[in-house]
Amino acid sequence: MTVRRDFKEPARCRPDLVIGRDEVFGQAREQLTRGGSVLLHGPAGIGKSTVLRALAAENGGAARTVLRCSATESESHLPFLALADLLGLVLDEVSGKLPAAQLTALESALTGRGESTLQRDGLALRLAVLSALRALAAEGPVLIVADDVQWLDSASAELLGFAARRLGETPVRMLCAVRTEGQEYDRHLRASPPDTLALRVNPLTRTQVSELLGHRGYTGLPRSTVRDIHRTSGGNPLFALELGRALSENPTPPRPGEPLPVPTSLRTLVLNRLEMLSDEARRTLLVASAGARPTPALLRAAGRENAEAETAQAAALGLLATEPEGPTVRFAHPLISAALYAEAPAHERRAAHAALSEAASDPIERARHLALATTGTDPRTANSLAEAAALARDRGAPSVAASLGLLAARHTPADGTPDPDARRLQAAEDAITAGELDLARDIARDVLTRATVPADRVRAWIIVIDTAGHAMTEVDSVFPQALADAGEDPKLLALIHYQLTWRALLVDGDFDQAREEAAHSAALAARADDRYNELMALAFQAQIETLMGHPDAPATIKRALKEPQDPRVACHHNGAGYSRFRWLIMSDQLSEARATVTGLLREVQRRGSVESEVHFLRGVAETELRSGHCGRALDLARESLMLARDTGIGEVASAVLTSLCEASGGEVERALELAREAVEHAERDGDQMYVSRGLAALGYAQLVAGDAEGTVRSLRRVRELEDGLGITDPARGRWQGDLAEALVRIGELGEAQDVVDVTREQALRLGRESVLAVVDRAEALVRAARGEHEAALARLTSVQDRLAKLGYGLEEARTAFAVVQLRTRLPRPASYDEAARLFRRCRALPWLRQVDAATAQPVVAPEQPAPVPTADALEGLASMERQVAALVMEGATNREIAARLFISVKTVEATLTRVYRKLGIRSRVDIVRLAAGRRTE
Repeated sequence: MTVRRDFKEPARCRPDLVIGRDEVFGQAREQLTRGGSVLLHGPAGIGKSTVLRALAAENGGAARTVLRCSATESESHLPFLALADLLGLVLDEVSGKLPAAQLTALESALTGRGESTLQRDGLALRLAVLSALRALAAEGPVLIVADDVQWLDSASAELLGFAARRLGETPVRMLCAVRTEGQEYDRHLRASPPDTLALRVNPLTRTQVSELLGHRGYTGLPRSTVRDIHRTSGGNPLFALELGRALSENPTPPRPGEPLPVPTSLRTLVLNRLEMLSDEARRTLLVASAGARPTPALLRAAGRENAEAETAQAAALGLLATEPEGPTVRFAHPLISAALYAEAPAHERRAAHAALSEAASDPIERARHLALATTGTDPRTANSLAEAAALARDRGAPSVAASLGLLAARHTPADGTPDPDARRLQAAEDAITAGELDLARDIARDVLTRATVPADRVRAWIIVIDTAGHAMTEVDSVFPQALADAGEDPKLLALIHYQLTWRALLVDGDFDQAREEAAHSAALAARADDRYNELMALAFQAQIETLMGHPDAPATIKRALKEPQDPRVACHHNGAGYSRFRWLIMSDQLSEARATVTGLLREVQRRGSVESEVHFLRGVAETELRSGHCGRALDLARESLMLARDTGIGEVASAVLTSLCEASGGEVERALELAREAVEHAERDGDQMYVSRGLAALGYAQLVAGDAEGTVRSLRRVRELEDGLGITDPARGRWQGDLAEALVRIGELGEAQDVVDVTREQALRLGRESVLAVVDRAEALVRAARGEHEAALARLTSVQDRLAKLGYGLEEARTAFAVVQLRTRLPRPASYDEAARLFRRCRALPWLRQVDAATAQPVVAPEQPAPVPTADALEGLASMERQVAALVMEGATNREIAARLFISVKTVEATLTRVYRKLGIRSRVDIVRLAAGRRTE
């Protein structure tokens, strides 16, 4: 098919492509833009055609002619069929430009009239294809788009390869896709132009599979199921979508521990080679598919005496890929294993699991197989599974523990001890630890439909609340029901008041109330002799007091760290260890803070606690960012965000931190996007604390982007929110210096000085040395704007030295940049080398770009002060304009002027604009200069 330049294809849906294909798409786009060709390769269903179609749609507009063909296996024996698809519609256009012999050969091949073959008209036909492409290219660029190149008929493939190798500088590009199982694309590359770039389309990650399923409407699948889909599909989007469709249509989900049901469409695709296996070999493969890490030795122990010979037979058919460096028997694709298991009758599956329950050496594996081999309730099986779940929990595999716990509940008799619901709730708590919040919520809701024991009901309510995360407004109705179920039991009440602490903090934004709830929870837990929950409540109280700048914070941390300790609290993200980390980083003890949070991260990764891992990854990233290691911080923040989105845990907090890291060491546009996303998400959840944090990140990104007015708008809101929340520790958000700097840039010097004065008072009270240094830098900028250049320069030089000693690398570099910017306004030499060196050491790429831009500016004479209007000029102002100007001279902010004159802030701003125009000045600074001039008259 030929597409002319004036033909515009209908817009295509791009989301499937964007999901997981950005890198390969970007490389292909760049290659095509340079005039090169691209060969996409990968296994069936991996998404080659999707990428190819989108690239063709994007690049087709730049070509005068687009030639297309898409071969199929059933037509691959028909000679010249692909050639007819490519050139059939342009034959009339090129016929007058081909020699007679070439035209005759080409017409014969395309129409089927005559007896043209490559043997009879070989050279003429080869030259005809080459000439036709050159003739088309003479009129404008040509793009050849060929999908499923492996099915091209051999005659067309040979002719296309002949022409491709000889096109040289002719503006003909080829965009092809070929199915390959490994890296065997070389022969197709040899039939492509010499400059062809081969790109492998790789499997999707688990996060990308989740996004793809959601885009296609399969949104009701638990995250644990999505994880199983990713594992079973091997990241193949076609397989993943088929599995997602089958699960969404199946009202009965698979039992815990069982492989996913495989739809008939995929069974047919992967099992057609099974018919060539003997019955015994097929049974051996079924045992292998039921095992976690099958080996020939394990298969023999499970009763498959000829395991080696039977697995060799399967490997020869491409069903197995035995590891050359180890004994493990591995299926060629996970889907083969799943389809084989799904195809087997239920009694054969149970027999396989029964054999493996005796043969497996690992107790967790033995218990799982015993459960899947047993039907109905059985106390022995249930106890074995509960013990295996505890072992998995200790090994740091909470997801496995949750699966085993559900199996234990299934096999526990109704009158068993513990009862089935108690085991389900333990499984739900393990699921929370593993980050499988949907599963945990579903279990808890199910238990609540029938549980009558108060302890079980309160435990289930707490799980429901926990799985809501920061969106606590969604579970407001739960608290009265939980309190009613708890009655007068201090242990149960302690659990609920701990959750009410979170509600007071996140929903109401009331730090005083949150502190009271945490203290009450700790007292109730102590009365119930519940040391674990007492320590958790004390740690939470300490974090709240730290954020408030409360003087009791150190004493509360000490109480939370007092013996006896509980090892579960030590590495919990809301435990005393993390409270201590927050105190250290806010107190400028960066080295000790890094050591503390790194140790916590190592421990939770060992234990498999995903929620705590997300928190501690952010903690390490924050420490690296404060230390000026922007590249390392960005990598960790991105990892935290990916994990948060994959699990649904801490997405807003991770987006906020990643925004800060992007603005410091990555892409500013991405920083702005993430910050706005975080604010929107927090506002939707009613989470006032993270609305504030998201706005602080947005303000910083806007400052780096050069949008001083946007920074002021965002950070003024932060100031109002934190005043309302009662947050008085400036080290919590560290936005004050950015607000003051942005206010200076827009000429609001009075407000900037007010921010500096208030922040300095708070920082002096709490001993926040780095905050004091940053506000001193901001004050130096205020003084410079007022013309006190020498004093400002001395202050900035001192600040840079103080920040360097404290270890705040990025703030040190920002101060060095401010120093050189001020020096360029003075009659003395100035160089950006020091600022560039410091930003480069931090890998602070956005800031380094600002240095490069400043360096590229032509050298100009030092800026002279704008002409100061005379006092007589004020007489030409209207009454309101004179009043506003007089208050500006006194240093009043726009808000203060509005209050004193009983007008709106917008009216003040409009009036000032008229004043500037009438006086021939640019900013409030010039009005201040006028005031200084009047005082010296």
